[in-house]
Amino acid sequence: MKKTPTLVAAGVLATMLMGCNSDSASKQSSAAELATDVITVQYPQTRKDDTVDTYFGDQVADPYRWLEDDMSDETAAWVKAENAVTFGYLDQIPYRDALKDKLTDIWNYEKVGAPFKEGKYTYFYKNDGLQNQYVVYRQLDGGEPEVFLDPNKFSEDGTTSLAGLSFSKDGSLAAYSISEGGSDWRKIIVINAETKEQIEDTLVDVKFSGISWQGTEGFYYSSYDKPEGSELSAKTDQHKLYFHKLGTKQSDDKVIFGGTDAEKHRYVGGYLTEDEKFLVVTASVSTSGNKLFIKDLSKPGSKLVTVLDHTNSDTYVFDHQDGKLMLVTNLDAPNKKMVIVDAAAPGVENWTDFIAETEHVLSASGGAGYIFAEYMVDAISKVYQYDYSGKKVREIALPGVGSSSAISGKKEATTLYYSFTNYKTPGTIYAFEPKAGESSVYRKSGAKFDADKFESKQVFYTSKDGTKVPMIITHKKGLKLDGTNPTILYGYGGFNVSLTPSFSVTRAVWMEAGGIYAVANLRGGGEYGKKWHNAGTQMNKQNVFDDFIAAAEYLIAENYTSSDYLATMGGSNGGLLVGAVMTQRPELQRVALPAVGVLDMLRYHTFTAGAGWAYDYGTSEQSKEMYEYLKGYSPLHNVKAGVSYPATMITTGDHDDRVVPAHSFKFAAELQAKQAGPLPTLIRIETNAGHGAGTPVSKTIDQYADIFAFTLWNMGVKNL
Repeated sequence: MKKTPTLVAAGVLATMLMGCNSDSASKQSSAAELATDVITVQYPQTRKDDTVDTYFGDQVADPYRWLEDDMSDETAAWVKAENAVTFGYLDQIPYRDALKDKLTDIWNYEKVGAPFKEGKYTYFYKNDGLQNQYVVYRQLDGGEPEVFLDPNKFSEDGTTSLAGLSFSKDGSLAAYSISEGGSDWRKIIVINAETKEQIEDTLVDVKFSGISWQGTEGFYYSSYDKPEGSELSAKTDQHKLYFHKLGTKQSDDKVIFGGTDAEKHRYVGGYLTEDEKFLVVTASVSTSGNKLFIKDLSKPGSKLVTVLDHTNSDTYVFDHQDGKLMLVTNLDAPNKKMVIVDAAAPGVENWTDFIAETEHVLSASGGAGYIFAEYMVDAISKVYQYDYSGKKVREIALPGVGSSSAISGKKEATTLYYSFTNYKTPGTIYAFEPKAGESSVYRKSGAKFDADKFESKQVFYTSKDGTKVPMIITHKKGLKLDGTNPTILYGYGGFNVSLTPSFSVTRAVWMEAGGIYAVANLRGGGEYGKKWHNAGTQMNKQNVFDDFIAAAEYLIAENYTSSDYLATMGGSNGGLLVGAVMTQRPELQRVALPAVGVLDMLRYHTFTAGAGWAYDYGTSEQSKEMYEYLKGYSPLHNVKAGVSYPATMITTGDHDDRVVPAHSFKFAAELQAKQAGPLPTLIRIETNAGHGAGTPVSKTIDQYADIFAFTLWNMGVKNL
């Protein structure tokens, strides 16, 4: 592995943080002293209106409601004015450009994904280093690679990204989806995979969709009716599964499932078993739980058959073989298990365990005629190999302690691939020989990062109610724990999402300079199965914030850092986390970094597909008790006049139609109006960008340079 040039030689961050970690008197500056040396900020005047909503007899003012109108000239002018203030502030931080240079340097290495076979070609994704988007290559056995799709040519500025790619079973046809400006709305383009030529009109207005081919006849995809008003913020809650037959107009596409007044499903998906015998349809009203249906495609005119008619579990069809369906489910198994059932009688009463539930959370993958059961053990991967009779073949020897991607491939494959990573180890791709059970390095990362100089330690701390919560803390070896180390505490805590160890070049820059990066595995996530998830939902949501607060208190008590040198960071649901913690415990952190956050908990469900998040949050219309609970922690509604809040930089994208930017707009306006302390409250609004997926590399580098510069400056790092 290449050694990284010293940061002192490279120009920047190490010198800054060496000053921050020195034994000089300046290191011991109090928050009050540090706050005297700040850049003066003059916020734009944000108009207030007299909007008032009534919830169960309680009147709630919403003076910045007008900022929800993303189509208005007034909102556009406000965005422009706020960005002028933010970038004017950032321009005055002397080492901001040096940070950008360092990020650019460390990002600039070749990145190649695991190969996959489609038809006669082997395909792989590659980025030369600083390309805005990954390029799809292909090659014949023994041949030279050629470009198959280059998303960098989709738009001049790199903001149109490749959002999905699917091949027909024989590899002769491909359909790919694109996202413009980061939007969740997609277009689908169908090409002849051999010639790479488009073969019919582009499909439009596709959202939250896979692409699943049925032979070469056509494919299944999902979408909503285009909403009235703004497509970026208007509510969408009637998802449908369509079949597109090649050579026909999209307007003639047949609805396979959804779209009836009797049953409204916000998320509907369809996919085929690998042998293409069964269509599998999932239907959900929220982000948790689904109904399940199958259709026997070998029988013309066959109907959808119900497997599950309720949404009390997350269940999917893993595979079909010899008339038997294999399903992965958490029905009566919070940590998930695999069951098997006759496809002719797939009801739950006929299920039998195939891989039983254990004390750890299961995820399953398959390839080469085997099943791979991956378990999270305190958020760390362990993988076991099974054959199709249900016999355990072996435990896979992983390269270390960290996260393994799914070991997967087609049934006829003889070699499978997976990647392995952790917070200090760049992702390495391994080739796995399933018959021998042996792994070998297929492609080593070219990241300019010396993992041997770092340590990553898992600790367990105690939350407010006594619950033990894991956290992984990563930093340079030999780092002096004297309470003055700049530290980023990251969390998410929701939607059954598990934060498992992974490497990123942005974290590498932070840690190479002497910073600490800590990730807490909060309740609401999926690290310990459905019970852990449910312990952080609805009326239990405060547990998530308490877990995050306790993580911060642990880092401070153990002298990793102190409040003056602590930043809290999270995105989306994690943006809510940061917003709630900074309003509940403003003194706990020096810097708050809520990204694309859900910050208005009384109205989140009225935008786009937000109503589908009710499983985790509940809604303000649900009951008086739920309304009062939501209002009690909603970041927007808990900003108080006369309080000194941490230095805050809110980040969002003007094309974010997942968590609409109005959340961030209103929160920023409220903070700016009420901040009593000297620290800045800024909002950085990326134009022509969405929730995060597909963001060009150039924009990502700019954003992290700004985030790190803002964070360090407000921790007292003033000079190189």
